[in-house]
Amino acid sequence: MTYATQLNLTDRFGERMLIDLTDRAEVATGLIDVDVIDRALADTDAFIDGYLAARYVLPVATVPDLLVDLAQAIAIYKLHVYAPDPKIEEDYKQAIRTLKDISTGAVRLSIAGAEPEGTGGSGVRITDRERPLTAQNLKGFI
Repeated sequence: MTYATQLNLTDRFGERMLIDLTDRAEVATGLIDVDVIDRALADTDAFIDGYLAARYVLPVATVPDLLVDLAQAIAIYKLHVYAPDPKIEEDYKQAIRTLKDISTGAVRLSIAGAEPEGTGGSGVRITDRERPLTAQNLKGFI
């Protein structure tokens, strides 16, 4: 399952930017290279799955908006051959931090069928006997 599509990238970053990033032909065509976009999106999906696999069953049935946003930030960063704009680089770094938080459970996704890991316990339990302080059991301390 893909987390973002070419249409998502076009809506967010504009057709002109995608043409500039993907038209890598010897003679420029002035068109978006769909193969380059598909490769970046596939790499992005694999990258995100690596973080999600720690907590969630893959593939996810429905893609939350947060994952779509993260996928767009990662994919546009991956499309850059040279140094990206500082905003794109910062969005990429923030996406990585958010994915780390998802993998540790600090951020939870509302995905059907995914339950957080439990500890197996149901709360605090006291199982020890009462220990009254008497002269007998304090022998040697008094």
